[in-house]
Amino acid sequence: MWMNRALRPHVSRQPLTNITRRHASSSPRPSDAPLRLAVVGSGPAGFYTAYRVMNKVPNVKVDMYEALPVPFGLVRHGVAPDHPEVKNCQDKFDEIASSENFTFIGNMSIGHPGHSAEHGTVELQTLMRHYDSVLFACGASEDKKLGIPGESTLSGIYSARGFVGWYNGLPDFASLEPDLSRGDEAVIIGQGNVALDVARMLLEDIDVLRKTDITEHALALLAESRIKRVHVVGRRGPMQAAFTIKEVRELMKLRDVAFHPTNRALIPDDPKALPRATRRLVEVIIKGTPDKALGSTSKTWSLDNCLSPKHFLGHEDSPANVASTAFDVTKLADPYDPQSRVEATGETAILPSDIVFRSVGYRSVALPGFEQVGIQFDEQRGIVSNDGLGRVTRLVSDENAQDVASRQMPGLYCAGWLKRGPTGVIASTMSDAFTTGDAIADDWLSGKDFLKSASPSASDGWDGVRQELGARAGRVVTWDQWRLIDAAEKARGRANGKEREKFTNTSDMLAVLD
Repeated sequence: MWMNRALRPHVSRQPLTNITRRHASSSPRPSDAPLRLAVVGSGPAGFYTAYRVMNKVPNVKVDMYEALPVPFGLVRHGVAPDHPEVKNCQDKFDEIASSENFTFIGNMSIGHPGHSAEHGTVELQTLMRHYDSVLFACGASEDKKLGIPGESTLSGIYSARGFVGWYNGLPDFASLEPDLSRGDEAVIIGQGNVALDVARMLLEDIDVLRKTDITEHALALLAESRIKRVHVVGRRGPMQAAFTIKEVRELMKLRDVAFHPTNRALIPDDPKALPRATRRLVEVIIKGTPDKALGSTSKTWSLDNCLSPKHFLGHEDSPANVASTAFDVTKLADPYDPQSRVEATGETAILPSDIVFRSVGYRSVALPGFEQVGIQFDEQRGIVSNDGLGRVTRLVSDENAQDVASRQMPGLYCAGWLKRGPTGVIASTMSDAFTTGDAIADDWLSGKDFLKSASPSASDGWDGVRQELGARAGRVVTWDQWRLIDAAEKARGRANGKEREKFTNTSDMLAVLD
């Protein structure tokens, strides 16, 4: 069981009871006892958990809170525009939201200030007063930093998360304006699927992108891009990279784009002995783009391995702009071991960098109010303390500090990246969400303590929250109103010969409803 690392220094001298304590007086509830569940976040983790609970608990009312006026989280704002098939899960989510037992509460944050004057905010403690259970499924709202010189001072360095949000129409990044015209070399630091998505957007034929739901503003800047050479850089080798075969294969198939051969010393001479998935990935990398010789295409890309970023360097003539990136050259103790440790060589390599994208991972942050209600958040791992099944836990001690245990917090649950860290794809998120949904249902049906046992007179669910907030509730967006926004975006898209043209600010979204 995982325990909050941030708290370990305070309890390390005491014996740890590494168990979750159950509440002793548990008895099955009547089958008609209503469960009021608040879901914070409208991405896949929230929807799939709600679906599971709605299918296992006979009488459940789900209220889903979303900070934006529009739902779906990273399905809408993180999935690459040229991967429309990945967004098909939205049809299932619409089916879930169409239930009479489901209420969507858009344009409403938990603790955070709003996006506009019409935005609503509800404090976590207020939410907890009106529900039997609260599920935290709000994903990862920040990205990890490299923490090296020049990262925060030089222009031309962007987070991959910001770039992805920008071309996908996320309001937080509508004004990003990445400068793609200052030179022809781009460096992407990181070798996960997001890094390869960024590379593909930089290298893809603009006419192919025009048919997707990428924003028109992003299309305009990409059409002016001067980038011809893309380096996808990792501190380890291809055998340790986090990307998948689908992403690599797509890059290899791009029209008029060639691949620089990878260092064969980092790949086994005979890939046939590798596990099937790894073997197929390695074979794609070895094969490269045999039909496109270097020098015969207008654009190229490479996997640059065994390089760890150490310093961003400014341009000689314009010192405020990034010009190159210095890397420590590394070596692998065992290049073919997926878990191989990295060793320093003492050497330095420098890559020209007209523009840089940092793609070393996302991270979740604690919601305002976590500390006040006793929810422990691991800042290093970016997850809520939980039992691995989705039950929120916290470390507690007796008055003599002789016994320290991990105890379940009744009625509080988590799912998705806030529960297990920012890894996996939608399929793994669904499986994880079902696990949390099972925990909620099992706890409820077996009679365990939930939130409202402490305040049984509180008004139920969203009605109670809305009454308490009054005018502070702002302008709430319902599911039917989201459908109006959805229809308006699709109409805008048809005018441009594409499926959808997203609104990139909340004011325009809300204007549709006037």
